[in-house]
Amino acid sequence: MAKDKLISRSEDFNEWYNSLVLKADMADYGPVRGTMIVKPYGWTLWEHIQQALDSRFKATGVQNAGFPMFIPMSFLQKEAKHVEGFAPELAVVTHGGGQELAEPIVVRPTSETLIGHAYSNWVQSYRDLPILINLWNSVVRWEMRTKIFLRTSEFYWQEGHTAHATAEEAEARTRQMLDVYTDFAVNEAAVPVIPGEKSELERFAGADRTYTIEAMMQDGKALQSGTSHNLGQNFARAFDIEYLADDNTLKHCWTTSWGVSTRFVGAIIMTHGDDLGLVLPPRLAPYQTVIVPIYRKDKEREVVLTAVSTLKQTLTAAGIRVHVDNRDHLTPGFKFNDWELRGVPTRIEIGPRDVANNSVALARRDIPGREGKQFVSQDGLAQTVQQLLDEIQANLLARATKFRDDNTYEVTNYDEFQTAVQTGFAKVWWAGSNEDEQRVKEETKATIRCFPLDQPGGSGTCFYTGKSADRVAIFGRSY
Repeated sequence: MAKDKLISRSEDFNEWYNSLVLKADMADYGPVRGTMIVKPYGWTLWEHIQQALDSRFKATGVQNAGFPMFIPMSFLQKEAKHVEGFAPELAVVTHGGGQELAEPIVVRPTSETLIGHAYSNWVQSYRDLPILINLWNSVVRWEMRTKIFLRTSEFYWQEGHTAHATAEEAEARTRQMLDVYTDFAVNEAAVPVIPGEKSELERFAGADRTYTIEAMMQDGKALQSGTSHNLGQNFARAFDIEYLADDNTLKHCWTTSWGVSTRFVGAIIMTHGDDLGLVLPPRLAPYQTVIVPIYRKDKEREVVLTAVSTLKQTLTAAGIRVHVDNRDHLTPGFKFNDWELRGVPTRIEIGPRDVANNSVALARRDIPGREGKQFVSQDGLAQTVQQLLDEIQANLLARATKFRDDNTYEVTNYDEFQTAVQTGFAKVWWAGSNEDEQRVKEETKATIRCFPLDQPGGSGTCFYTGKSADRVAIFGRSY
């Protein structure tokens, strides 16, 4: 059952990621090309992501609902930019029940059109607004180049959809959900994201404005980790989502949509992982500590397991997620390596001598080896572990933030830019056109990840056109 050693990140980051996802029991490949099976360990991490987001959504008044996975093709064709943007990725059903369908049905790539149809029936008056709904579901986008969690033909996500009476309300909701995503990423996942607005070329198909949170992975590439779209009145006009205003006039609604997917599992892996395996943020980790009992004889086994049972009850009562590794057929050393691979934030080792001394060995995953291990008293262990978990959470965020900042370069010319995007982000003044942006992408494979919301103010000189610019952009290569 011994697991082969991981290839190092510096040798082949792509292979390190792919093999780690499999070896750490996060996921497996599905039988249909481009699909994935999320295994219990990976799904539990996704559940904790769901819970952290869901509670935040509900605190803003959002309610969950369920919508069908099948969409009439005619629905997608109602919004021209939308169907154009998604056409290459659609999975289309032409037969059902052994017969050819009168109208082809699309397997849901996203639900704006379904929502538009429903909202047009639900909204009559300004009193029906706003509508604040979120869906937890899976969607299908027929990807040609796939990577587990990051880009698969079917993936799991949440998609929020809201309808409002005014443009101002819709924009406020769009930005509010971006703030929710930023708070989640930083404070739960310890992923230091940059919130900002997408360029016109990178905008969601059918949106007036798209906002994003962008994260840097350890290979210097960007990962779009969540998006929030102000759809303006585009879908409202396409689907006749109208309401009778208080002045007795008929007006179109303003709508938004926003989503975070299982791609965020990939973000956590690639932000924090090391050459030994996963390094999971304590607030989201499936287990926050694993207890490894150590004994040789039956008599020692009974003494140790009795102490382990007491410790588990104490830690669980304190709200700490605990797993006891009582696999008798494996050595303690194998177990240590196995749980390091799986990224459990802390490990508690306890043997007969520790029981006698009323102590345990406590190891932290973010600092491997002897440096990260200490002997602590069993008295007050829950408080000791919780304090260590908090310290690890803060350390992961600080470490990832430093890595991002150290690999973000302020450049003033194209030569510097081309060097910068090889290993990280380029932070530049930008006044280029869509054609300029497309040319940069073709020549360097780097795109505008976002115009950060946190702008320096004033003006500067565009690195590419030499024109005066009033906005700073972040460029990077992406997944």
